[in-house]
Amino acid sequence: NKAVDIKSDEKATTAPTPQNTPIFTAPLAAAAAAARIATVAEEDSDALAAHNPALMSMLQGRLGSLIGAPSGYIESLPKAVRDRVDGLRYLQQQHIDIDKQMHMEIYELEKKYSKLYAPLYERRSTIIAGKAEPTDEEKAEGAKIAEAEKEGESALSGIAEEKDDEDEEEQKVVDGIPDFWMTALRNHPQLGELITDRDEEAIKFLRDIRLEYLEDNLGFKLIFEFAENQFFSNTELVKTYFYEQSDVAGILEFKSAQGTEINWKPENDLSVTVETKKQRHKTTNRTRVVKKTVPSKTFFSFFTTVEEPDEDDDSDLAEETRDRIELDYELAEEFKEKIIPNAVDWFTGKALEYEGLEDYEDEFMDDYYDDEDEDSDDDDDEDDDEDGLSRSAKEAAEPPQCKNQ
Repeated sequence: NKAVDIKSDEKATTAPTPQNTPIFTAPLAAAAAAARIATVAEEDSDALAAHNPALMSMLQGRLGSLIGAPSGYIESLPKAVRDRVDGLRYLQQQHIDIDKQMHMEIYELEKKYSKLYAPLYERRSTIIAGKAEPTDEEKAEGAKIAEAEKEGESALSGIAEEKDDEDEEEQKVVDGIPDFWMTALRNHPQLGELITDRDEEAIKFLRDIRLEYLEDNLGFKLIFEFAENQFFSNTELVKTYFYEQSDVAGILEFKSAQGTEINWKPENDLSVTVETKKQRHKTTNRTRVVKKTVPSKTFFSFFTTVEEPDEDDDSDLAEETRDRIELDYELAEEFKEKIIPNAVDWFTGKALEYEGLEDYEDEFMDDYYDDEDEDSDDDDDEDDDEDGLSRSAKEAAEPPQCKNQ
C-alpha cells in the first residue's frame, strides 16, 4: 500500500503530506526543477520510443529490475569492515526505535491539544448557527484584529479605507452567519473546484466540520454535520482516516480511509444525473424517450470509500485510483490542518493571503473525480435521434438509481 508520511521532514516519494509535498506547490520552482531534469532525458527517450518501442520497453523493464539491487560492494569488503557496518546497522535501528517513540508522543500531543481546542470550536459553532451571540469582549477584541488587518492592507496599498457604519435599524435581521462553511470551502482553491453548482444548495445545510482522533486506533475522523435537508437523510457525513507506524522510519503514515454511505433521497441524488434521449425506430419511424442514470461530478464524492488496488496491478485504472487516493489524503490534511483550525480566515479570504494563494490556479482536481464512460448504448433495432436532452436527477420524471457512496 502507498503510505503518506504525516510527520517526517524528509521528502517522501510515495504520497503527499504538508511537510514533503504540500497541496499548493510553487509553480515556478516546480517548473524549473522539472525542466532541468527532463529536457535531455525526454528528448532521448522520445526518439528511442519513436524508432523502437519494443526496445524501449525492454530497457525500462531491465532498468526497473536494477533499482534496489545489491551492487556486491558491501559483500566484497573485509570481514572486519562488514562487522563495523553491522554495528552501524544496529545503531540505526536504535535511532528508528527512538523515532517511533517520538512520533507516537507527537501524536498523543496532538490528541491532547485537540481536546483543548474543542471548546473554542464549539463556541464558534454556536455563533455560526445563531444559537448564541458573541460577548462584548469577543466583539471588541475581534474588531481590533479586523482594524489592524485593514490598516495593514491600507499601508500596503496606500489607500485609506473609510469605515462604513450602517444604521443598525436598516440592517436586515439574520441568524448566525449564513453560508459560513459554503463560503469558507469555496474560498479554498481545490475544494472550491470540487463544489459544483448543484452541490451548493446542499452544502448550505452544512452546520459544522469537526475533527476527532480515534480512541481505539491510530487516526482521526472528519465529521460534517448537516441540518435536515431535501438531499439526504444523514445528519452526519464522516470520513475516517487510519494511520500505521512505519517500521523503517517510525513515522505515522496513512493506511486507509473509510467514508459514510450517503442515503440520498429520491430525485435528489447529486452523485448522478439522468440523461434523456429521443430514439427513432428504424422501420416504424416512431420515437421514444430513453432515460439513463450516469455518474456526476460532486463534492460528495469525498465521502466515497476507495479501495487501493493490488500492489502488482500496474494498469491505468489502478494508477488513476492511486492518484485519487493520494489526493484524498491531501484533502484530509487540508481539512485537518487548515480549514477546521482557521475557518474564519477562509470565510473572510484572509487565508488566501498567508497561504500565498490569491492568484492560485490549478486544474489537477479533475483527477479527483472518476472518469466514467457516459456513452449510451443504443438498442439494436433503433437509431439515436439527433435531438438529445440532458436533465438533472431532480428534474427527471422517473427516480434515478441511487449510487452507493
